[in-house]
Amino acid sequence: MRERQRVAYPSFAWICGAPSRFVAFGLGSGLVRPASGTWGTVLAWLIWLAVARWFSDPVLGLLLALALAYGCWACHRAGQELNAPDHVGMVWDEMVAFWLVLWLTPGGWIAQTCAFVLFRIFDIAKPPPIRYFDARMKNGVGVMWDDLLAAAYTLLVMAIAVRFGAFQ
Repeated sequence: MRERQRVAYPSFAWICGAPSRFVAFGLGSGLVRPASGTWGTVLAWLIWLAVARWFSDPVLGLLLALALAYGCWACHRAGQELNAPDHVGMVWDEMVAFWLVLWLTPGGWIAQTCAFVLFRIFDIAKPPPIRYFDARMKNGVGVMWDDLLAAAYTLLVMAIAVRFGAFQ
């Protein structure tokens, strides 16, 4: 983790120079420090609140799949350009993974807040096997994969909470 923190951040002008960079850096939110991943997740939540109600579940599922596919390519390309395969400022992975969590989480701000906190904990702590994949998969798929695993942990805990009536 310390190695990632020592990586130099590119300029806003640089990320705006290519759509893949702009997306990989979470529409610019990945340049906010400290805690770029948290800021990217906050932006993802705000975007979700603004647009999710306009789409049906099948359309949201398709949009998530497209965001994931493009994110794999965009993060891989930006990582190559920076010579940093999983640059700390690339936060599209957090955004897509958190959108998945929000899509499958019960409505309401309490459930969404719990999901946000859980997702950030799992993304930062990287329990097994997240840490394993984060350390070994150094490409766009790897960048996205560890956050999808953090989303899966979050969804598991949320499902247990729902089962026990936490969000009634």
